[in-house]
Amino acid sequence: MTAGNASVLELLPMVFAAPNEALAGARRVLDADPSPLHASVAHQVMGIWHRDFGDLRVALSHLRRARDLAARAESADREADVLATLGVALVHAGRTRRGLTAFERGVARGTGHTRARVLFRRAYVWWVLGRHREALEDVRRAIPVLRQADDVIWTARALTLRATVHLALGAVDRADADFTAAERLWETTGQEHDKADAVESRGLAAFRSGDIPAALRLLDEAEERYGKLGTPTFMLCIRRCEVLMAAGLAPEALAEADAAIAELDGIGGQSTRKAELLLAAARAARSAGDPHTAIDRAAVAVRLFAGQHRTWWETHARLVLIEARVATGRRSGRMVTDAARVAERLAAFGSPAAPEASLLAGRIALALGRPEVAERHLAVAARSRRAGPPLARMTGWAAQALRARAAGSGPGLLQACRRGLDVLDDHRMTLGASELRARATAQGAELAALAQQAALARGGPRRLLEWSERWRATVLAAPPTRPPADPALLGRLTAFREIAARAEAARTEGRPVPVLEREQRRLERDIRSRTLHLRGAAPGYGDRFDPGRLLDRLGDTRLVELAVLDGRVHVLLCGQGRVRRFEGGALAEAVAEAEHVQAGLRRLAHPGAQARLPVVEAAGRRLEELLLAGAVRHLGPGPVVVVPPGALHRVPWALLPSLRERVLSVSPSAGSWLRARDTEPPPGGRHVLVRGPGLATGGAEVPELADRYGNATVLEGDDAQVPRVLGELDGAALAHLAAHGTFRADSPLFSSLRMADGPLIVHDFERLGRSPYRIILSSCDTARLASVGADELLGLVTALLPLGTAGVVASSAPVNDAAVVPLMLALHKGLDSGLCLAEALRDARAALPGDAVHQATGWAFAAFGAA
Repeated sequence: MTAGNASVLELLPMVFAAPNEALAGARRVLDADPSPLHASVAHQVMGIWHRDFGDLRVALSHLRRARDLAARAESADREADVLATLGVALVHAGRTRRGLTAFERGVARGTGHTRARVLFRRAYVWWVLGRHREALEDVRRAIPVLRQADDVIWTARALTLRATVHLALGAVDRADADFTAAERLWETTGQEHDKADAVESRGLAAFRSGDIPAALRLLDEAEERYGKLGTPTFMLCIRRCEVLMAAGLAPEALAEADAAIAELDGIGGQSTRKAELLLAAARAARSAGDPHTAIDRAAVAVRLFAGQHRTWWETHARLVLIEARVATGRRSGRMVTDAARVAERLAAFGSPAAPEASLLAGRIALALGRPEVAERHLAVAARSRRAGPPLARMTGWAAQALRARAAGSGPGLLQACRRGLDVLDDHRMTLGASELRARATAQGAELAALAQQAALARGGPRRLLEWSERWRATVLAAPPTRPPADPALLGRLTAFREIAARAEAARTEGRPVPVLEREQRRLERDIRSRTLHLRGAAPGYGDRFDPGRLLDRLGDTRLVELAVLDGRVHVLLCGQGRVRRFEGGALAEAVAEAEHVQAGLRRLAHPGAQARLPVVEAAGRRLEELLLAGAVRHLGPGPVVVVPPGALHRVPWALLPSLRERVLSVSPSAGSWLRARDTEPPPGGRHVLVRGPGLATGGAEVPELADRYGNATVLEGDDAQVPRVLGELDGAALAHLAAHGTFRADSPLFSSLRMADGPLIVHDFERLGRSPYRIILSSCDTARLASVGADELLGLVTALLPLGTAGVVASSAPVNDAAVVPLMLALHKGLDSGLCLAEALRDARAALPGDAVHQATGWAFAAFGAA
């Protein structure tokens, strides 16, 4: 490192391009007995490094030293530049007044080009403080001077900042234009940190415009770039938390924000960032249904923002604090006033969150029986229904629905609910990943519930059925976006299978596997991340449910749809050209009873538990009283289709006395059953039999089935590897998979069947061009599903139904391997004679021995769909 001015000054841009090299260079300058001017530059570089990568207290010490040395060097521009850097650090440390004072001195001391750089940094600080108009004014003054000086780096930074401020004000188009202009400039530089920041900013812009997959992809790309530079990613974490919450992944957002707070505390980082992370954590906790954690995080954020004189941020934190308190059941006139005051302040700031605050004030007023006050606030919130991002329009339609309900307008309420759910449908269909589509439905749960309540009060059973279907199992209405032929994703899926297989083998041998498990979790995160990047097709809703069409197609079949309103089960019995409603029991009681039944079935899967059989049968009778009630007497003699809500997906329906000897099938929705009925089998009638490793019986039914079908493709031993299995399953007429099944409640799309080379997971099935027309999963827990969103289910069965599968046989509980064999053989005997899956399964249960193990095995399996 030479002592020339140019080479020393090059350290300043280097700290954002190659930060560790810049730090080393600054240390060499200080070791060479530098002049005050050069020493000032070196300390400024070290201050910036510690501000962004290390301890803020150390950063302030270096920057004060740099300021003093600049004054000794009698360089006004050098002093102005350092004062700007010091001002940023002071504001991040929560010393807002001192920071702004440093900027005043910097603007006064600097001239021309240097003053423009100072103004840019003050604009950044105004943005941090939430004072967006001041930020736009300073950046307006800075950009022409920077352009005139042909200062590419600082011009690009100023454009990026202005774009970010525009986003905070909801001006997405202006932001996009500035981001595009900045990106063109960055491509001409070697500023890797700034380039990463530009990618992050584009991710934020994508989110603000409603493109969640693109936002996730860009933020992941930015994180990878920052990782190569060793740059902390606290700001990126805050932005990703926003995106994750909008995607329905609030628990993940909360975990990420809390981890970032702990990391920031560990390095003594910026208090401004801590306050912002606390606000992100509060929002995530509120969305995750954890209001007490939200209150804790938001209260601390409010105190920090107030101490930092950041009114814009403080007001947003107060909104979350009030929302969380309301979620705990608190209501008061003072809270209406507080929410209204927050709404006024947010509107004055130009914040897109203002309608949310007005909606909150209206909700509280309605709960307190003050409709006139509520109308005033709801009318303001409802204005957002016409324009803006999808979730902002959802807020507006929710306000309009509440206005209509308060005014006693049933048609107005249903129209607002319909329009709001249509907006969310458009948004969901931009999401390619089935997980994101499912979780996004949570944002429409309130509108769906309001519509169901209105339908029950005014429209009768048929209208209630229509609205029950409107927001049930919507993910199955259209197939997911199939992953592209991405070599990186395929490579990670292969690596995941290998690591998972090695970990399973090590556990079997009693060897510790922490390293393998860590690598498996890392690969799972990577696979899931790449899947979430998938963008959906153009907006569209798939099929719209028509009750008349359902009734026409049922024939002598009865369809029982269970709707849940205010915690009570309503039984909708469809058949004979009409829909009838019966009052069921409490949902909570039914869920608890279903869990008891599952525990009993687990016990009965092992010999010696015969005494549990009467207990399980008694629980079946109680479930029938709670879930079918008076509808039992009107089921008729024909087949029955049960459509349960997500909370009841684990009920073994064949255990219920009135269903035990019937042709019985289960469907996630009535619309899904109709689509299965209309699905045509593929030409050729190809059969595939797969036998995975490690079964107690060795998959003993497979050789006998191979003899029965003659020309079936049989995959076993080393042939039963995932790529080969998927290739054979694609487009098959019938597939039978005998393999160990594992349900992953923590990550349902990693639920799996064990093949020779490792797990065959849901993500693998989603790559099929067409899944088998009929598929029999002769495995434990293959019908277990995770209930997410409003009333969506994720797991093996629901992954197959939108991909071309019309019928699935699977189990909702652990089963006895030996008892499965005769059940499967009897099932295929029925299929071979021309029966459908539900008919063949009914006859197969009846053919089993009468002991407890075999009876429990029969009850654990269910037929899904309509094939």
